[in-house]
Amino acid sequence: MKVPIISSWQSWKKSKAKAMKRFLEVVGEAMAYIAPWRRTLHQIGGHFGGGVQSYFLFLQFLVVLNFLSCLLIAGFVLTPSIVLQSSSYVNSSNIQTIPGKSECMDYSHSPQSLFVFYQYFLDLLSGTGFMEYSYLFYGFYNNTVLVSMEFSYNIPLAYLLTAVFYLIFCLICIVFRMGAVVRIAVKTGGGAVGGYSRMVFTGWDFGLQGNRAVDLEDERLKQHAASLTLAQIVGLYSLRAFLNLVVLGLNGGAFYAIFRATQFSQSNSGGTFLDLLVEYLPSIVITAANFVVPFLCDQIALLERHTPSTTVIMALLRAVFLRLASLAVLLFTLWSGITCSGNLQSPYCNICDYNHKQYPCWETRVGQEMYKLAIFDFISVVAVMILVEFPRRIIVDNCSCKLTQFVGRQAFVVPQNVLGLVYAQTVVWIGALFCPLLPVVNTIKFIIIFYLRKITLFHNCRPADRTFRSSSSNFFFFLVLLLGWILASITLIYSVAEIQPSMGCGPFRSLNMMWTVVPNSLLTLSDSTKRFMYFIGSQAFSVPLFIFL
Repeated sequence: MKVPIISSWQSWKKSKAKAMKRFLEVVGEAMAYIAPWRRTLHQIGGHFGGGVQSYFLFLQFLVVLNFLSCLLIAGFVLTPSIVLQSSSYVNSSNIQTIPGKSECMDYSHSPQSLFVFYQYFLDLLSGTGFMEYSYLFYGFYNNTVLVSMEFSYNIPLAYLLTAVFYLIFCLICIVFRMGAVVRIAVKTGGGAVGGYSRMVFTGWDFGLQGNRAVDLEDERLKQHAASLTLAQIVGLYSLRAFLNLVVLGLNGGAFYAIFRATQFSQSNSGGTFLDLLVEYLPSIVITAANFVVPFLCDQIALLERHTPSTTVIMALLRAVFLRLASLAVLLFTLWSGITCSGNLQSPYCNICDYNHKQYPCWETRVGQEMYKLAIFDFISVVAVMILVEFPRRIIVDNCSCKLTQFVGRQAFVVPQNVLGLVYAQTVVWIGALFCPLLPVVNTIKFIIIFYLRKITLFHNCRPADRTFRSSSSNFFFFLVLLLGWILASITLIYSVAEIQPSMGCGPFRSLNMMWTVVPNSLLTLSDSTKRFMYFIGSQAFSVPLFIFL
């Protein structure tokens, strides 16, 4: 008798809603079935739990994201550029000379004809030589426009808009994935009673390992903190303040080392193995800083006497700040060299509005730096696996002395490994405008890393001493990834809207700013289309749209 009476219209809406829900569930199951490494991920989750599995799920997401980005770049930039090379309906302004700035267009377009036998290998690692004059880097693309009776295609406009939509597409994917993670985190949130029941029924997610249960340890330390006297509290917070100053000093030293290494590398280059090491010096210093400073910070964190969960969060925040800030320092150093530290009246920048002598094609140079960061990151992962992880496992398994048994096998630390992925993806986002095929390189790199991490996980690793809840930590991982996206977006916006493009290379060589290609292209449209586009960009459209959203 309490069942409400509904109309036929409401009944029809309910049935359609149920049908749509079932359809979406079927589609979701089908997408999950065809997702890459489905069985491998289930195997990892079954053996090592949801915490370790979250790393590989995050890596899977980045592989798919980079692969779809490759299709975007190949469809709108790479393929049209290849086709237009042989087209007879092409207008180009490559040979235009800007009065009074002829020396700014001096940029060699052909590598040396005679090579030492190892030169190809050096060029492959550094992105110079035959690699520099390829579709991999910005400087190889022309400011060409296909004009025919049927349609026209503007390479500079396509190049810029593809880079913009590439970042927008990545943002949409990140936000959607974060939304799914938040829903899971909210469902698993709650009070203490719900928390303890979840620990019982979802032990893998909480990483229960006997007396190392994370939440129980947190409760014990909170009770101990509540029993401290005022003098003990003041002493504890004074100690934490001093240790944080030490951490800031370590970060400052790392940033200064990156700044000096980048300056030295940019002013010294050549074609020998020693010169290759000099070119890789910023990558080496950044990688060393990302290893040494977090290790020292972890030791410092033990003295701060936080709860295990707070200690993990503090370590992650410090590592995130170091990794992203190190890239920011590298970009600032490059900007200082390219723009003469913003002083365009300097003798090096007063003619071309950028340092043409040292950076004849500054976009390609920035792309090469990002390329070298990506390559060296991959080399370091492989080197650590071959030279450290496998020998350590062999020694521990075959030596029974107390020292080796005390050291034991290495633990698969999820947060640090995830931050490594975030760092690698941020490098790709920053370099996408200057090295369009860097997402292709990163896709191949991440696929190889997936299998390498799987091998080292099953053969060399033991469960981590300090575990965490994958349901709540996944949101933090995507939040950090979003911070990397913001850093890359700031770099893109500043490069497009502020810095003078190189006059001797690239699709924007005849423009004062990269963004100028957009209004110039709008001027070629019909009057009705221009009026529509101006309306889209006006407050009369944007303000109501913002209120509606």
